[in-house]
Amino acid sequence: MTEASRHGGQPSPPTPRVRLVDVAREAGLSKTTVSAALNGTGRLSPEVRERARETARRMGYRPNATARHLRAGRARLIGYVVGEFAAAPWTFLESPYFARLTGATAATALRRGYAVVLLPAGSLQSEWADLSLDAVVVADPVADDPVVEGLLAAGVPVFTDRSVEGTPGAYWVDVDAAGAVREALDHLREQGARRPVLVVPDSTTRFHAEVFAAHREWCAAHGLPERTVRVGEAGNGPVVRGVETALTADGPERPDALLVVAEASPPLVLEAARRHGYGVPDDLLVVLVSEDATALHTDPPVTTLSLRPEAVAEAGVEHLVAVLEHGRREPAGTLVPTRLDVRASSVRTGRSR
Repeated sequence: MTEASRHGGQPSPPTPRVRLVDVAREAGLSKTTVSAALNGTGRLSPEVRERARETARRMGYRPNATARHLRAGRARLIGYVVGEFAAAPWTFLESPYFARLTGATAATALRRGYAVVLLPAGSLQSEWADLSLDAVVVADPVADDPVVEGLLAAGVPVFTDRSVEGTPGAYWVDVDAAGAVREALDHLREQGARRPVLVVPDSTTRFHAEVFAAHREWCAAHGLPERTVRVGEAGNGPVVRGVETALTADGPERPDALLVVAEASPPLVLEAARRHGYGVPDDLLVVLVSEDATALHTDPPVTTLSLRPEAVAEAGVEHLVAVLEHGRREPAGTLVPTRLDVRASSVRTGRSR
């Protein structure tokens, strides 16, 4: 039986919230005395303090968190938005990297007493401009990101990537994209690759711009042509099609290695290689920028380049706390090194790293 049927088809009225004044009346104390007792302040006898607390417990009184935070000057709410996914604001949770970065940011912030609010990227003014946010984390902003610009103009502290370095009110954490690309390509070259292909998103984020630049410099330094496939959309389907495009060249252009920066499922990338007649690693070496745990369990296990989302989250929250609680005002940032986890997909028989 539903609540509506028990009350003649009408839903039960909501239980009125117990107010501080209700507790004071029940306990026979003033509102000020009860407030002091519950907050652990004031010069009260143990008996009075316990009477106020026991009455509050019995009546189910809960402090108004919003009012308490406003009195403290902070809501302890941190906005979180992924700039690269502005057109489809919630799909970033389908990405293993962003899922781990988001979860690590929320967990790390909560340990420091802050709650994370997920926000859509494309509508700064309409949905969330009026929220009482202490600061906003903007992960992977696009070039000239309007969300970052709008927040800085409103005086809201912004935590994002290195594109804001030196900007007042902005703080950054980034990964060493150039170092990561060089390490991965050097590893492939050590394993005998001479025709590597880069599969990368067609994106304007700082990270991907640095990937392009580092790849170009590495190819020039080794006298190799730039072989690049740009993927226009995120997701397994578009990225696997990009991988297949990279694998269609024949003869002297036939690739012998892939560095896939666009995030995709490791099993699907290996299956695409097999469909096109490549054996991994004998014909084709494979390195993926990925946080997908399936890379450990494929045949062969796939070499991954990790952007270390947990380390990024930890460094970002440390900056946040320094600004909000310790009054840091000067711009600051942290560069997080990446990690290359070498597995069988990028190691030729008889060779070692």
